[in-house]
Amino acid sequence: MIYSMTAYARKEVKADWGTAVWEIRSVNQRYLETYFRLPEQFRSLEPILRERFRKRLARGKVECHLRFEANPSAAGELTINETLAKQVIDAANQVMHMTGELSRINPFQVMQWPGVMETPEHDMDTINTSLLDEFDDALTEFIESRGREGENMKALIEQRLDAITQEVNKVRAHMPEIIEWQRERLLNKFEEANVELDPGRIEQELVIMAQKSDVAEELDRLDSHVKETKNILKKGGSCGRRLDFMMQEFNRESNTLASKSINTEVTASGVELKVLIEQMREQIQNIE
Repeated sequence: MIYSMTAYARKEVKADWGTAVWEIRSVNQRYLETYFRLPEQFRSLEPILRERFRKRLARGKVECHLRFEANPSAAGELTINETLAKQVIDAANQVMHMTGELSRINPFQVMQWPGVMETPEHDMDTINTSLLDEFDDALTEFIESRGREGENMKALIEQRLDAITQEVNKVRAHMPEIIEWQRERLLNKFEEANVELDPGRIEQELVIMAQKSDVAEELDRLDSHVKETKNILKKGGSCGRRLDFMMQEFNRESNTLASKSINTEVTASGVELKVLIEQMREQIQNIE
């Protein structure tokens, strides 16, 4: 299967501990680059996520975002760390005695001291396991999205390849007419210039002209490139770089064909080939 580098997936998970949402999106990139936006308490998951991306993706700039909202009711009742609270009160009384100021200690200030009020910690191992399971589902959905987009690109590229074959056949069918037109044109020039040449010399000139305008080799190579590109598409997988190389080969042959063109129909076919190749190249830039 052909995979696009442009895709998006979203996965939401709800549990007793709260709600989390995974979002994965990607665009084309020469290599695989991953970027993460995770809540601080889940930073330890980043190496695991990066490795899972590496195992299943080959190219693309991938952004992964996790939004997490804890369920307050799942945290349990507030408890007081009495030992710490007494230490805070004793320290406050000692400071007041040292300064000679007597005042009542505000209990709310004591409660605001870090660690005085406690809530049971969430079971982070359970949460992490659940989040990673949902991430795997999101990643699978993300890859499936890349696959669907890739198949659409494959169909568009195959249409252009068939159109290139049609243009090649069109040029090949016109070649006998072009050679005969060249022959008549050369003979007419000799007649207009009142130049008499022996038949051997005329044939020699015709051979030289035919060699300069012969595009049979370029047409054969274009046919070969079409066949090879279709084989690459059929094989699938991470083939974007190979397809990009084939577009360079297509361009090379179409440029040579255009430079040898001496006929308006061949010129038109050369222009159409360039348009088709550029359309394929634009699609291939997004293939993994």
